[in-house]
Amino acid sequence: MTSPLPASLTAAIFGVYGLTLSPGEAEFFQQVQPFGFILFARNVDTPDQLARLTGDLRAAVGWNAPIFVDQEGGRVQRLRAPHWAEWLPPMDAVSLAVARGGLAGAARMMYLRHRLIAAELRAVGIDGNCAPCLDLASDVTHSFLRNRCFGTDAATVTPLGRAAADGLLAGGVLPVMKHLPGHGRAAADTHHDLPTVGTDLATLAQTDFAPFRQLADIPLAMTAHIVFSAVSPKPATSSARLIALIRRQIGFDGVLMSDDLNMQALNGSPAERTRRAIRAGCDIALFCKGSLRQMQAVATAAGHLTPDAARRAEHAIAARREPDTVDIKALHAEHSALLNG
Repeated sequence: MTSPLPASLTAAIFGVYGLTLSPGEAEFFQQVQPFGFILFARNVDTPDQLARLTGDLRAAVGWNAPIFVDQEGGRVQRLRAPHWAEWLPPMDAVSLAVARGGLAGAARMMYLRHRLIAAELRAVGIDGNCAPCLDLASDVTHSFLRNRCFGTDAATVTPLGRAAADGLLAGGVLPVMKHLPGHGRAAADTHHDLPTVGTDLATLAQTDFAPFRQLADIPLAMTAHIVFSAVSPKPATSSARLIALIRRQIGFDGVLMSDDLNMQALNGSPAERTRRAIRAGCDIALFCKGSLRQMQAVATAAGHLTPDAARRAEHAIAARREPDTVDIKALHAEHSALLNG
């Protein structure tokens, strides 16, 4: 069986600067051959522009590389009106759907929501979505995360996360569950600070870890820049102990990418952060914004995919399929009814 991946891919996912791919970026990506790319609002204007950009990115590397985005809905939504649908924050949508149809109705709503998101993404060449967010919200969850969560307990979050992932996969988009092994107990915003969670391991295993353990077959996942002091003094992204826990106790054997290595929860240069993440056991370094010089340093520090990372990446890419045939208008109508009647 022929591998779906080119040989010697760099263990990194990179962002791009603007609405078009510059000659310098194209040359860099051709030389470095990253595993994939991630886009942000700065890269999005119109559907035609975005489709050209995704096409140019793949042309630069010479293969159908995965292109990711954060399209959760609500505040974390890179593709917006007037060209794309606006989605309620996940927790708000779940509350409305549960009130109308219970957990089963909310699960159906989440499937439809993510199947529709997948249709919009695939239409412009994006085939990876950094969702679902399986973190359990709590009284201490920082406001940057709380309404991005699906709920406060594993019994709610797990079926909703499964429905979201299934909707994305049915639409030809790879889901990336986040933030392993659980971000909900963080009282600080990891874009600016490094949170420490002091909860004991037995409690974490029964609560925060549970949705990830039950959905460990999802092909890709993202780490949390959080210290779990019961396991390690290092943040999960750069802790070999915590990544071993993710692999063994949670049972996740898919592609594990770091959260954005630009975030200020981490210290050191981009290259130092990358080396720590890869040495700890992350398969992929996610570096969302930086100069060509910084990206080159990250690429050098990341190196090529290890044999285990390449195996996991092959499995993930193999899960990317052509979308099933659906009536988009009918799905929108059903989704709206589940929320609003």
